[in-house]
Amino acid sequence: MSVVAVANIKGGVGKSTIATNIAGYFATQGHRVALGDIDRQQSSQLWLGLRPTNISRIESWRINFDNIIPAPQDIEHAVIDTPAGLHGWRLKEVLNISDKILVPIQPSIFDIFASREFLNELNAYKKIKKFSIGIVGMRVDERTIAAGKLKEFMDALEIPIVGFIRDTQYYIQMAAHGFSLFDMSPKRVARDLEQWQPIVNWLEH
Repeated sequence: MSVVAVANIKGGVGKSTIATNIAGYFATQGHRVALGDIDRQQSSQLWLGLRPTNISRIESWRINFDNIIPAPQDIEHAVIDTPAGLHGWRLKEVLNISDKILVPIQPSIFDIFASREFLNELNAYKKIKKFSIGIVGMRVDERTIAAGKLKEFMDALEIPIVGFIRDTQYYIQMAAHGFSLFDMSPKRVARDLEQWQPIVNWLEH
């Protein structure tokens, strides 16, 4: 079983969007998937409750802010959505049960520097427990100056940017009905599926 945690100490960066779409991807590939949510807002669990019963099934992982437990043993892929301000023992517990940490960051100078301490903490913890760290640039065109600045910052920390997600209303519209990008007609979301391909490649390896 593989466990992916979507985390950033900063709020409003798109953690739930990434977590739900990762779960949606694995489910549409025919895998047994569980989605857990330790954010008190429970956005991912709300999304799961809206999900139609006639599309790829995603299990609810009964994990929460004060009870960070391993995923069910019969699951092939598990995804954890996390809250802003994740630190201390909760962060360590998440890292202890995760194989990959995906950090969504918006390419503003404020978001980049707000995330610096968190990324340094992740790098430091890798000396104790082995896991992979990847960055997703959120609401950005990778051809922009802002994306270039984000790349420069990540290069200095030796953390790879595994993909970029553009600013589009599709994610909001899909989430309102419990859908992920991967549940949609490929023609309708072709541009977004192309953006997700390097992220998917990173998740699969």
